[in-house]
This record gives sequence, C-alpha cells and structure tokens, in this order.
Amino acid sequence: MSAVLDDMDSRPGSTTSLLRTVIGLYLRDAGGWMSAKDIVTLMEALGTSGTVTRTALGRLRKKDVVLQEARDGVPGFTLTEGAATMLARGDRRIYNPRSMSASDPWCLISFSIPETEREKRHQLRRRLHWIGCGTVAAGLWICPDSLRVEVEEILADLDLRSMATIFVTETPLVGGSLQDAASKWWDLDAVAELHRDFIREHTWVSGNGADIPASSGEAVEPSPEAFAAYVQCIDRWRIIPYLDPGLPSAFLPADWPGAQGTALFSRIVAAYAEPSGQFVRSVLQETAGVAVS
Repeated sequence: MSAVLDDMDSRPGSTTSLLRTVIGLYLRDAGGWMSAKDIVTLMEALGTSGTVTRTALGRLRKKDVVLQEARDGVPGFTLTEGAATMLARGDRRIYNPRSMSASDPWCLISFSIPETEREKRHQLRRRLHWIGCGTVAAGLWICPDSLRVEVEEILADLDLRSMATIFVTETPLVGGSLQDAASKWWDLDAVAELHRDFIREHTWVSGNGADIPASSGEAVEPSPEAFAAYVQCIDRWRIIPYLDPGLPSAFLPADWPGAQGTALFSRIVAAYAEPSGQFVRSVLQETAGVAVS
C-alpha cells in the first residue's frame, strides 16, 4: 500500500501537514509544478524556515507525495499520480462536507480476516475509521452509503475484497435509542470537540494585519497574513470532514456543533480563498519575472 493513500498521516499544524496543505491548494493551480524557491517563500509566510521546509519536502518525497523535477534548470517539485488522486478526493471532502438525511441508505461492511493477515486487518480498521465509518462490532462496520465507493477502494487496495461482504440497508433497528447506538459506533465526543476547537480557533481570523470577523462583509486584501490565515484554516479543518460521518439529526445530541463549524468554515473560505490565491500568484509571478530578466 502506497503511503500517499493515507490522507491523515501528518498532524494538523505540523510543518509537514502545512506543506501538504500548501501543495494541495496551489501546486495544481500552478500548472502541476512549483519551484523549490517558491515553496520556501510560501512556507516562510507560515513562519517556517527554508531549512525546515526542505526537510519536510524530503519527507513528502519519501511518502510519494511529490517528485523532484527541474525545469529550465530550476529545481522544483511536481505531484505523483497517487498524490493527485488523494488531493482530488480531499477536495471533495473538505469543500463538500457530508450531511445525511433520515431516508438515505446505510452501508454495512462485514469482514473476517485470518490471523495470518492481521496487519492488513489492522490497516483496514484504521482506514475505515479515517473515512468516517463506525464500529458496530470487531468485524462489522457501518457508514453512510455515500462512502461505499471509498470502502470498495480500500478493500481492493488491501486485496481484502474476497474477505468482506457489503450490505446496503435502511436505518438499522437498534434496541435502544439511535443516539445511544451512534455514540457507541462512533467517537462522537471526539468529533464534536474537533468542531468546537475549530470554532474557537477561527471565529476571528487575521487579515491585513488586523483581526476581522469572517462573517463581516469587509473585503480581505491579498497579503502574507491572508494566505497564512487561509492555509491554517484548511489545515485545521481538513480532518473533520473525514471523521465526521454527517449523521442525521436523530443520531446526534441536541447541542451538536457540526452545522456551526461547517458554516464558519464556509464563511472563511468565501472571505479568504481568493485573496490567498492572489498572494500565491504574486509570489509565482515575481519569481517568473526574475527568471526572465
């Protein structure tokens, strides 16, 4: 299994995670290649030195996320094919958080894997967890049916499809309440805390040297601060749409913070995505101008 298939292998806020976020946001828009100098410049806006950035780039090379490639004698990096697929999957999750309705179908994954394949069994459970599946029992997992394609991809990648059976079903009939069942199948307290942490950290975001509310109509100017605010927002948010299965309200406590977190994220994207992109384009254009002159 290629390491690039694991979207969650770096802790949000770490240098490697921030670098992955920068690459995911901007390398594809830059034509699929970016010079090492430009990457260092962008990471400096996030408070990371060139030495630390180059070390992190080395880590991403070992994880098959980027390939080193020089163009016109300029050292730079491009994405691997596996990384491009991973980032496209991440885009769908990050910008389109799931929200399941009461009538939507469910997917049950039943598997029995022998002890001789215990490492694959461990990987299967880990990866099912990281796409938002819940554990009904050791060999029985549950998720919204919208995730079935990803479940099939995981089983195929681990060569375990013949050891698993997938059921598509209506709402499970449980002995107690749906909320009690959901709290056993998923660690909803941990997911709720992720949302609350995000809300606490991003109710106010930095731009133009001053704190402004993401909900205000005030325009944000392109700047290193706007870029840093946006990248850090995406980096903090990116694991939440994976771990939050987007359960129907009947499965959730009354004070569930998911809708508030999602709305805040959407406001920040609306305010900061374009100014951040403009800052990145200005950095790339400045380098291109120096190269031509």
